[in-house]
Amino acid sequence: MEVFHSIKDLVATRGSGYSNLLVRRPMQITVFCIGFAVLLMFLICNYPSPFRISTISNYFNGVSTKEKHESRLESILRNASMENNTVIITNLNDAWAEPGSIFDVFRESFRIGNETQRFLNHLVVINWDQKAQVRCQAVHPHCYQIESKSENATSKEAFFMTKDYLHIVWKKIEFLGLVLQLGYSFIFTDTDVMWLRNPFKHFQEDADFQTSCDYFTGNSSDMNNAPNTGFSYVKSNEKTIWLYKFWFNSSKLYPNLHDQDAFNMIKIHPNISSMNLKIRFLSTTYFGGFCRPSDDFNQVCTMHANCCVGLDNKVNDLKILLQDWKNYMALPQIEKQQSHRSWTVPQLCRTSFQRMHQRHNKR
Repeated sequence: MEVFHSIKDLVATRGSGYSNLLVRRPMQITVFCIGFAVLLMFLICNYPSPFRISTISNYFNGVSTKEKHESRLESILRNASMENNTVIITNLNDAWAEPGSIFDVFRESFRIGNETQRFLNHLVVINWDQKAQVRCQAVHPHCYQIESKSENATSKEAFFMTKDYLHIVWKKIEFLGLVLQLGYSFIFTDTDVMWLRNPFKHFQEDADFQTSCDYFTGNSSDMNNAPNTGFSYVKSNEKTIWLYKFWFNSSKLYPNLHDQDAFNMIKIHPNISSMNLKIRFLSTTYFGGFCRPSDDFNQVCTMHANCCVGLDNKVNDLKILLQDWKNYMALPQIEKQQSHRSWTVPQLCRTSFQRMHQRHNKR
């Protein structure tokens, strides 16, 4: 039997094949150790707690879930879109989606409006909580739930200028910016806006951003108009995508303002002027509200329960408004043209708004 007294004797006996094996084996071990060290560093950097290392699959699952979430949104937008890649968007929480509440009144306005029912096919409803999503899906085909870190806050009535209210309105601006980035133009409409006629006939073709007003000066280009961004028509282009990013970021400059008041501050900002962004304001003749009702039933397109505080007050007065409209629509055509009807609202909304101002003035 052979006895080898040294590695040199072994190599000499086994030849070059064994020598290569001895060289490769340490290299393989070294490469394995380096790879394991890199993997371990990745896990430590991304998961500070050692107990979370086992959840690495969640990292990859999170990415796929996000992609799936965005894909679902794109699918909803595509299915709801008109031929020109335009959708109508509103938003709901649990309180506003309750049976007999704002959402039911809103949808009723489309059904009894003058040739407005077809627009329901192009309406995308953003829901802030699971209950609103379930109720929406029971009655409407295009419902999308926004992921929110504070669902308990968004499921109840968000009173004006509370922390919950500000969370919702700024999250809404961020979401609408995403819709523009996906290539879709939109009409955003608050759910307390009643659709009575086709609004597209009164939009300006060359404008990028058009919004209704609480008070209208008579000049659609006048920056002194008091905008109400609860009804806005926005075209998807580079300028409006930039505008919504700029608008959303303004929440840091004006942390105590809601989105509409912040827009009123930035509408004359030099950056907007330099972008050659065409902002136009919609006449209250066509796009009225409780602040300033449209005074012509033959021209009105939408009516908004603005200048109103409280969900119950809005529901009460909007139902009265729709009855006013039904009475008008029941008239013979010649009587409609000769009619000088007026709205019987606001009622509770006027009282609630006056009380709000009285409390504000006492401070």
